[in-house]
Amino acid sequence: MSDSESDEEQTTQNFEHVSGPVEDAWKMKIPEFKPEDNKAGLIEESSFSTLFPKYREKYLKECWLLVQKALEPHFLKAELDLIKGSMLVKTTRKTWDPYIIIKARDIIKLLSRSVPYEQAIRVLDDETSCDIIKIKNLVRNRDKFIKRRNRLIGPGGCTLKSIELLTNCYVLVQGTTVSAVGPYKGLQHVRSIVEDTMKNIHPIYNIKAMMIKRELMKDEKLKNENWERFLPKFENKNPNKKAQKPKAKKKKEKKEYTPFPPPPQESKIDKLMASGEYFLTEMEKKAKLNKERREKQTATKEKQKEKRAKDYVPPKEDETSSKLKKAKIDQSNAIDVKSLKAKIKKANKKK
Repeated sequence: MSDSESDEEQTTQNFEHVSGPVEDAWKMKIPEFKPEDNKAGLIEESSFSTLFPKYREKYLKECWLLVQKALEPHFLKAELDLIKGSMLVKTTRKTWDPYIIIKARDIIKLLSRSVPYEQAIRVLDDETSCDIIKIKNLVRNRDKFIKRRNRLIGPGGCTLKSIELLTNCYVLVQGTTVSAVGPYKGLQHVRSIVEDTMKNIHPIYNIKAMMIKRELMKDEKLKNENWERFLPKFENKNPNKKAQKPKAKKKKEKKEYTPFPPPPQESKIDKLMASGEYFLTEMEKKAKLNKERREKQTATKEKQKEKRAKDYVPPKEDETSSKLKKAKIDQSNAIDVKSLKAKIKKANKKK
């Protein structure tokens, strides 16, 4: 017996005898489903069909023979109807795997959403699956939807490529859907990233978090610790106005109750009749309008004159400061008589 066969037997035995909780279910290997496990086959035939757009017709014609060859070992039939624009997959009497028809249905869905044949056919493996994420209803505004979808793709498709490398999944953004093909754990990460980007959270936060987690898994000291302190935290700079606490509204004062209804509002004709303008002739009305215009013009001219005159009005000085200035001037102008007499005496003595 070879080593590989012995390892497979051990894994199948471990899988069969496990009855309690498991620490890491991702590491468990699922045994292959063989024709010996279902000798009786399927009781009824089942089929799935999907429509495809017109621009995919040429590509599907070229790769349809390859699809049929890939489904032959599983005893499935595939039909392509170019008139109706549909693809059909159905079981036969020889099919023994009950879940293979669902995988064939996923292949058809992926092919209709512009996923290439090489990536869509990977779904037939047990360890790979697909996820078609509908992003149309996540954002109502069309402009916001286009911006966030472009943010997911990135400049030159760099963000999409980084997501593919970190999750080991093939990701394609087409129209209002995001289709992903890869392992089950990677598909969970892809869905969370796509949903967060449509909720206005940049994908770089999730990409950085996944890169940090990958590095921390390698470190044996930090392997089993809490990683929240290392991971980047998203802070919403535009909080929702509805989430904020509403301001306390002022209570309206209750008016006194009156059984009578309020008086009706006066119409324009009633107002004109009350002022007397209704009975004026057209000439009198024009004369009145001209008079009002002249009065307005004179009023505006006077206001402009006042504004211009303000620039020429001198500013007011404080009384205390003006008194101090006068006192200083008086002191400077005051003549010392004694000093003058002494100077004159000295001059006379010298003579």
